[in-house]
Amino acid sequence: VTRNNVMPASAPPTATESERLNADGPPVGEATRPSSQNAGWNLVVLATHHVILRLAWIFKTETVLMPAFLDVIAGAGWIRGCLPVLNRLGQSIPPLLASATLRNSRRKSYWVVATTMTMSVMFAILATLCLSLGKRDMPWLPIVFLGIYAVFFAATGINQMSFNTLQGKLIPAGRRGRLMSIAGMTGSAVAMTAAFFLLEPWLSMPDGTGFARIFGFTALMFAFSSLTVFLIREPADQPGNAEAHPVRLVKNVYRTLRENDSLRRAGLITVLFMCSMLLFPHYQWLGREKLGASGMDLMWWVVVQNGAVGLLSWMAGACGDRWGYRAVIRYEIFALASVPFVALALAYNLTPETRGWYLITFFMLGLYPVTIKSMFNYVLELANEEHHPHYLSTVSLCMAATLLFSPLAGWMMDFYPVAVFIGIALIVLVSGVMTFGMAEPRHWKSE
Repeated sequence: VTRNNVMPASAPPTATESERLNADGPPVGEATRPSSQNAGWNLVVLATHHVILRLAWIFKTETVLMPAFLDVIAGAGWIRGCLPVLNRLGQSIPPLLASATLRNSRRKSYWVVATTMTMSVMFAILATLCLSLGKRDMPWLPIVFLGIYAVFFAATGINQMSFNTLQGKLIPAGRRGRLMSIAGMTGSAVAMTAAFFLLEPWLSMPDGTGFARIFGFTALMFAFSSLTVFLIREPADQPGNAEAHPVRLVKNVYRTLRENDSLRRAGLITVLFMCSMLLFPHYQWLGREKLGASGMDLMWWVVVQNGAVGLLSWMAGACGDRWGYRAVIRYEIFALASVPFVALALAYNLTPETRGWYLITFFMLGLYPVTIKSMFNYVLELANEEHHPHYLSTVSLCMAATLLFSPLAGWMMDFYPVAVFIGIALIVLVSGVMTFGMAEPRHWKSE
């Protein structure tokens, strides 16, 4: 087993221990296999949890509804640009800080329950505040909203790490794509149906008052999603003793990236392709600014994007189970690199009468969450089960690196929108080229 095929322990080992881990540890790709006992039941429960989560998520879509709400209460491009920063920082720093504690916990499902319920509470607060829209001035609302948004995504980041860790514990590697496919397809069908019947009437309400109903429904679905996890049949782990000090955790991330070539390359590719998220708040702005899109258009954009997530999740999951996630990630990133060009071509060539075709942009944006899920599934195969929280939090941290520039991109969008779109597309294209140097853990079994 080569040095780069074995992960370092989460707590920094001594020199002797490090040599032993690199010499004797199980090869990556031969990582600890979850027991098949209760795997079928747990797959159904996790899929159900994800379906209800998707139903909640469609009513807070990051590319459409959240920036549209912020335009209602604020409007400046640089404020829209804060959304990706808070989004990815929340999904990167808190998971890193919680990774050792999660690894030490006996049952990972409790973390999924607690974080999903926290997400519900944040949207319940936001829905309550929206009841006063149009009734009185609330100049402080944008700041409060950004604060709620930050807490929500801190909970979301830990939730995703917990869910993926639980998946790695309970679902064998060859069936994780099945979970991704079932949850994606079913979740999209349910979410699209709800959005079709509920979203347009709520978005048509005056002064943005419909957002109270939108966010209230979101809070309710997050709460239901949380409760389903109590049905998981999870064997208790032995209590761990991984180092949880923040400084030591940061050092562990640096050491892991330095010593593991496969994870380091995956992290760098993640940094670059995550630049695509810098444009997320601005696709709906481009459609409304250039084509005069209405609330009905926003509803269709949300529905189409979520339908794409379901279809592409099914395709990516099936291909990932059969051939591994390296090739899946490669095709996903190249497709993501084309989205800004497609959006510009449509926005500058369509007319208000033909603006319906702009929804092609949002169909293609369905690739983004699928690509992130594919990357997490890839990383799960780079590590033994005990190291999953550390590896997942390391990649999550990489996802936040470039998004510190999001307010700058939002400010530039007011002056040079075409240049911003093209520049980011080229960066994502570079990350696609780099996937040709990624390792394939499925091949290590025979090496």
